[in-house]
Amino acid sequence: MHKLVVLYSKPADPDHFRDYYVTNHLPLVMKWPGLLAWRYSFDVAATEGEAPYFAVFEGDFADAAAMAAARASPHGQRLAADVANYATGGAVVIHYPVQDGTG
Repeated sequence: MHKLVVLYSKPADPDHFRDYYVTNHLPLVMKWPGLLAWRYSFDVAATEGEAPYFAVFEGDFADAAAMAAARASPHGQRLAADVANYATGGAVVIHYPVQDGTG
């Protein structure tokens, strides 16, 4: 499995961010080809001090190639372009292969 994570800094208008994200952006996310599962939160907290991020998104893909194809697709390009409509604080996108473990 390969994970894509988007870390959103605090926007200029948090209420607009939440509303636009849920009403407009997530419906686009749900139609993203190759996306196996997704989750998000507006309740980002740090174990100590103030959290550096306002919101987080996680998306799961079968592998790095599936994620790359999804991001390069017309729909993926539309998703990326839509971020400017709500994430005025900016966003950091990271991705990595997931190693399973038990313990």
